[in-house]
Amino acid sequence: MKAMICRELDEQARLKLQDVPPPDLEPGGVRVAVAAAGLNFADTLMLAGRYQERQQPPFAPGMEVAGRVVETGAGVTGLKPGDRVMAAVGAGGYAEQVIAAAADVIPIPDEMDFVTAAGFPIAYGTSHHALTARAGLKAGEVLLVHGAAGGVGLTAVEIGHALGATVIATAGSAEKLAVAQAHGADHLINYRDEDVKAKVRAFTAGRGVDVVYDPVGGELFETSLRCTAPEGRLLVIGFACGEVPQIPANLLLVKNLTVIGYYWGAYRRSHADELRAGFQELLGWYREGRIKPKISATFPLEGANEGLDLLRRRGSTGKVVLKIDQNL
Repeated sequence: MKAMICRELDEQARLKLQDVPPPDLEPGGVRVAVAAAGLNFADTLMLAGRYQERQQPPFAPGMEVAGRVVETGAGVTGLKPGDRVMAAVGAGGYAEQVIAAAADVIPIPDEMDFVTAAGFPIAYGTSHHALTARAGLKAGEVLLVHGAAGGVGLTAVEIGHALGATVIATAGSAEKLAVAQAHGADHLINYRDEDVKAKVRAFTAGRGVDVVYDPVGGELFETSLRCTAPEGRLLVIGFACGEVPQIPANLLLVKNLTVIGYYWGAYRRSHADELRAGFQELLGWYREGRIKPKISATFPLEGANEGLDLLRRRGSTGKVVLKIDQNL
């Protein structure tokens, strides 16, 4: 099979299209013929050797795929060859075949195409579980989303809106804010030329926000601490700006704030049933048109480097996806 292989960890790692043996199927596993694979900012961290789950070269990156089941391993029930599915995988998605644990394989509705499905598991799974299970976002609360037009940020906007929250979106351009608004944001802030704290206070009559969803980090995180309502919750999703913030603990004490670290991958085994239930709710919202995944760019398998470069320079909105086999 063909795969895009990383031979050396580097900040600007270049993948090479190679013929490699198909991965071995083990008990509890599912072999998926990959129609499309989602690209994630975390892939760039993995290629640089800076991701929490470190891969040793040679390997194919790629954490999420969509395609058809080819075969199932011993002990797998509820899935059969030919099923249309999406799946989360630790790595290996930039390839014509991948092995996924059965618990990570989700059948997709007939009306969902493979490109949309390939960009669904990581971003929507992260935002839904983080906002519902960890932050406990409720209808009527105010949610502040940073990086609101990015891969995970845009899904947080949609999910916050679907849950009945008022959503304040921040992004670095008018174009990106327009995307967030089209997906449910109620208020918009351009963090490059507007005072985020002042705008949040204006939007909330001085009270502040109940929940912050932050995949960006850096200065925006401390700003969030200062415009959060008493007993607010701050979700630490990632550090796309490259700077890990240092938390001034005095602000946590004075305002009774809760900072919540969130890494979706850690829940894939310990909370598998809970995550699957979340996906059923998400797919129900998809069928109803309440969430509308945005794919801003697609590339062929051999174009993976171009897609990753787009993520590195934060040039995309929504998801970037590789089209691998459209004949499935």
